[in-house]
Amino acid sequence: MSPTDRNVKTSILKPLTLMFDVLSLAFCAPCPKLKVLRTVLVILSFVSLSHPAEASVALADSLRHTSSIAVDDSVGVTTDTCGVADTAATVRQACAKVRYKNDTRLDRVVYTCAPLILNGLIMRSESKRFRGLRNDYIPRFDRRLDNYTQYLPAAVMLGLKLGGVKGRSSWGRMLASHAMSVALMAGIVNALKYSAQVERPDGTDLRSFPSGHTATAFMTATMLNKEYGYRSPWIGIGAYSVAAATGLMRMANNKHWLSDVMTGAGVGIVATEMGYYLTDLIFKQRGLNKATTEETFEEKYRPSFIGLNFLINEPLGKYPDGKGSHVKVSRGCTSAVEGAYFFNPYVGVGGRFSVTRTSVIVDGVKAEDNVFDTWKVGGGAYFSYPLTSRWLLGSKLLASSVFYPNIHLTDELIDSRHGMGLGTGLSLMFRARQHYSVRFLVDYNLQPYRALGKHTCFHSLELGSSFVVSF
Repeated sequence: MSPTDRNVKTSILKPLTLMFDVLSLAFCAPCPKLKVLRTVLVILSFVSLSHPAEASVALADSLRHTSSIAVDDSVGVTTDTCGVADTAATVRQACAKVRYKNDTRLDRVVYTCAPLILNGLIMRSESKRFRGLRNDYIPRFDRRLDNYTQYLPAAVMLGLKLGGVKGRSSWGRMLASHAMSVALMAGIVNALKYSAQVERPDGTDLRSFPSGHTATAFMTATMLNKEYGYRSPWIGIGAYSVAAATGLMRMANNKHWLSDVMTGAGVGIVATEMGYYLTDLIFKQRGLNKATTEETFEEKYRPSFIGLNFLINEPLGKYPDGKGSHVKVSRGCTSAVEGAYFFNPYVGVGGRFSVTRTSVIVDGVKAEDNVFDTWKVGGGAYFSYPLTSRWLLGSKLLASSVFYPNIHLTDELIDSRHGMGLGTGLSLMFRARQHYSVRFLVDYNLQPYRALGKHTCFHSLELGSSFVVSF
């Protein structure tokens, strides 16, 4: 290994060490007031991870090319001016290469699974709020379809292979990759289940965290996408949609918390990535279809998506009850389905349906039985600007129809009439895969409100993340 390559490797590993140190500090701190700080530290540590590696690879390429230019200059082939121009061009090419490809397997593993696992840990404190939505709207949901959908992507993959459809790997290489992935996934899931000892929502046992069904579903979805995703974008879209549906059914069946599902998804993906990585080290080029191994990311693409949002809702005011006093509501949770179609890389149209759950605070006491729900459905304009080929800054401007189910506070009735509201927000989307992305969200809502015929409005701020299928 040359000194340049050794320095590049060191510069890539340093930010990883720093990231894990920051995460240890964030999640081990006992003070409950540090929740916001923990969230910020987690997001910053993940976002900052990508840049040092890119800079290091670009620097290494430019240094190598500069050395070759120096040799050429010594024999009079190029001039100093041409050498400078060629060096600048090479640096640009190196940066473009890093943008459009996963240059290291470490980047691929961290980029793909880190958002899910970290968000699962962040959302642990809010899991009971999201479960409250399930208990109110689908309390009797009991379907066992998730026992089968977790294996559906694997069944499709085997069907394609048996049908003679050529994929990424030969039979031997594919089976070895999958054996490695299954062993890693099962080991990680069971180690966490028996060490964390988290009780299931239905109280049946202490093996809730993380979700094994979700881990299996995302493992098989990643396998299918790696083997056949290059043939059609709809293979990856379908695979991850089935995996996400499996996770949702685990929550609907009252078997898992939201944090269990998020972490399980991350475990399933990282186990598959590591399984393929280990197999590639063993098999090298044997049984590998080289034409299907690269995954590229174009900067100028249309970021159309559909996704599931999970956010923490912070009310920014009080609600008048119509008789001169005010009712306060607690911090709550929001679940939403959101999607947009983009006409070009910058502008699109879309919509969102969301349900927000909070509890009412009466005389300073949180009344858990009096929940304050808000339903919103609306649409509008969506905007996106590509920061790089994988990071996109987004915004939106939505008009929504707002509806409040009736709630009773002592002898007072808060109306549940329709009204029109406005919403906007900022998002930072990361393309973990061509058809799987993660969005970090900050949303602001201005909503109408009625209490015994009195009109007013209130504000709320939402912070969370969204897991989307890109198309």
